[in-house]
This record gives sequence, structure tokens and C-alpha cells, in this order.
Amino acid sequence: MSLTVVILAAGKGTRMKSSLPKVLHPVADKSLVGHVIDTAASLGAQKTCVIVGHGAEQVRERIDADVTWVLQAEQKGTGHAVQQAMPEIGSEDTVLVLYGDVPLTRVETLRELLDVTNDNTVGLLTVVMDDPSGYGRIVRDSDGQVSGIVEQKDASAEQLAICEVNTGILAIRGDHLGRLLAGLSNDNAQGEYYLTDIFSRARERGLAIATVNPSAEWEVAGVNSRRQLAELERTHQANIAGELMDAGVTLKDPARIDVRGQLRTGQDVTIDVNCVFEGEVELADGVTIGPNCTLSNVSVGAGTQIRANSVLENASLGDACSIGPFARLRPGTELADDAHVGNFVEVKNAQIGSGSKINHLSYVGDTDIGRRVNVGAGTITCNYDGANKHRTVIEDGVFIGSNSSLVAPLKIGEGATVGAGSTIGKDVPAGSLALTRAPQKALQNWQRPRKNK
Repeated sequence: MSLTVVILAAGKGTRMKSSLPKVLHPVADKSLVGHVIDTAASLGAQKTCVIVGHGAEQVRERIDADVTWVLQAEQKGTGHAVQQAMPEIGSEDTVLVLYGDVPLTRVETLRELLDVTNDNTVGLLTVVMDDPSGYGRIVRDSDGQVSGIVEQKDASAEQLAICEVNTGILAIRGDHLGRLLAGLSNDNAQGEYYLTDIFSRARERGLAIATVNPSAEWEVAGVNSRRQLAELERTHQANIAGELMDAGVTLKDPARIDVRGQLRTGQDVTIDVNCVFEGEVELADGVTIGPNCTLSNVSVGAGTQIRANSVLENASLGDACSIGPFARLRPGTELADDAHVGNFVEVKNAQIGSGSKINHLSYVGDTDIGRRVNVGAGTITCNYDGANKHRTVIEDGVFIGSNSSLVAPLKIGEGATVGAGSTIGKDVPAGSLALTRAPQKALQNWQRPRKNK
């Protein structure tokens, strides 16, 4: 079977009240249509056609995916939109029609829909709703077979009482689709060519219509407003939270986690409230994440603790490390096992060796730190001269006293000590003490200045 997915993404989205095309608004930091394109890829589609109209250039520019773009220059309805894609569809292809503003349909549901679709059968995804207002109703004959779909604006009072509705998602063979679309009429309240009209025509041609139902309404929920976008975001995050807990993760509050990428976890991981995970994040066994942390493209080794209010980006952490609270690890940071980065410490583009500690109020950038190094409070590496970055090398067993400034390029040899309050601009030999201090003075009977009355 050759699968072609057609994604309708030409709508303006007036109710979003935005200059951004509706399908580009994000759920979990990925555009609505981006989610649908990923679903098509997961199904193994040989071709994915994205039909664009309003904001077509913006959509093309923002979407980096292997898709075939189809322009619907005039918006004349869903049937007209799919007609624009027919030159890209083979007669023996199985065609799956999806919607760029319906991002959460499960791959398993769509596979079930494809399984009931064949040369003589059209597959249709329907759902039963307590309140079907606004949706096209599924009309069945006396034998319970689908005889057609009627849009709400064209429905009779009897038809409006039907609770089974059309989701718009369907599967059909390419040659059947082409013939059915060719006979569409726009003789309806909207003056549009409805894709739903193909079902009554399919029955007339002797095609069966097999229906499949999703596991939940959220699978077929679309977005027409920012309220609906926010609701769908929370639904998506709730689903992710459920999957994490099923995999053995403890969430202190499942309603207060945001995964905006892919989060892979080991066993016995604990995540406190209000944590955000972006890009590719991997947490090994026994990792603990405190409240209000943000991790972007980070791998964290087994047993590592990340305490409250820490921000980590493009960093790699070994086993049994301790981070924060209020720590920031910037891109290029690599921590070996049992490294400590404490409160109000910022690290950038640095390698920190096993057992080394930077516990308080320090900045370490463009630095290689060996094993068992202690960096005192208030230490900074002066790595930028106003034009270029320079590197600092601190070898094994070094002790850096508090409030020191290390001016790169600089090498501090193994086992050396830097006295507190020093500014070090020359290499320090191994095993030596380096310090720079002005002589201390004490003036007796000193009178502190007073304000004039």
C-alpha cells in the first residue's frame, strides 16, 4: 500500500486574532501542523501533501519537513481544498485526509482507520459527543450503515438530534476520491464544496463506509481560538504526565509539568512542580528534579539531584552530581560524576571533573576543571577580553580561594592554591600558592564621615 497523507492547512483562523496563520500556533512548542506532519511520518506515508492558503508563505518558511506544498488560492471549502491535491495522488494510493489544526490524533487510531479501508470501502473517523453543536452529523440508514453526512447549517431538526459526528478524518483509495470529488456541488448554505458530500455519493456508487472511533474526544479536537489552544495544551501535557507516571516517574503534581519536546526517563525519577523540559532531555535512574526548573537539551546521569529554580541548557551531567538551587548551566557544560554546582553559580562551555565543587556565587566560563577541585565563593573566570574568548585550565586538586578573579588565558597547575581575593593573570605552577593582596592597614581613632545637619 502506498500511503499519501493530505493535510488541510489553508484556513485563516480569524478567531485566533493573530497575524500568525492558525496552523502555526504551538502546542508543546511545536506548531499544530507540525504535530500532524509528524503523525504522517509515523504512519510511514510515502508522500505528505500540505494544502496552504492564508499565510501560505509563512507556513512554508516555518515548516522544515519533507512535504509537498499545494496551494488553495481561493478558499471554497474542504472538498475544493482536496481537489487541489489530486495531481499529487496516484489512483491506487490510499489517501488519508487530516487537518492541520487537529494535532493530537493518535497514530494507533489512524492505523485502525487505514486497516478498514480497501478497494471497496471508505474509512471514516466519527465520534459520539454529548454536545455535537457545530459538527456535521452522521446519517445512517435503517440497517445502521452510513448513508451520508449533513452539516449543521443544512441539518433538519431530526438530524440535529444526532450525537454521532464527523471528525473530517477519512481514508479512501485515490481513484475513488478523484471521481467523487469531480461531482461535488456547492448548492448549500455556505456556497462551498464540502468534502463530506463524497459519502452520500460513495454509497450511490456501491462503496461501503466503515467507521472507526477514537479513544477520546481530544484525539479529534481542533483549534479555532486561543482558549481552545490552551485547553488542548493542557490535555496534551496531561497525556504526557500519564505516560511518565506509567513508566515509573513520580510527579509531585501531574497538572504542573510541561514537556515541550521529548523526555526520556529511567526508573525512580522524581519531578517536582512547575518544571519545563524542552528539546531532547534524558533523565537516568534515580534523578531528582526540584521545583521550577527548566531543562533544554540536557542529559542527566543516574542519581543526580537538580535543586529548585535551576536552568540547564545544552549540558551533559554525569552520575551523582548536585546542581543548584538557583544554578545555571549554559551550552557546552559537561560535568563528570559527583561534580557539584551550587547556588547562584553560572557555568558555560566548561568541563568539570569528578568530585569538583563550585558551590557558591561564581561564574566559570570557557574552562577545563580537573578532578577534586574546589572553587570558592565569588570566583570568576575572566574569559572575554572584549573581542575574543580565552580558556582557563585548572588541573586536579587545585583550591581556589573565595572572591578570586582568574584572567584567561591561564593555567593553574595540579595541587596549586590561589589565595582568597586574588587576581591571577599568570600561570600558576603545580603545588604552589599564588595570591595578590594589597597590604592591610588599620587607622586608629578613625572618624566616619557624618551628614551635615
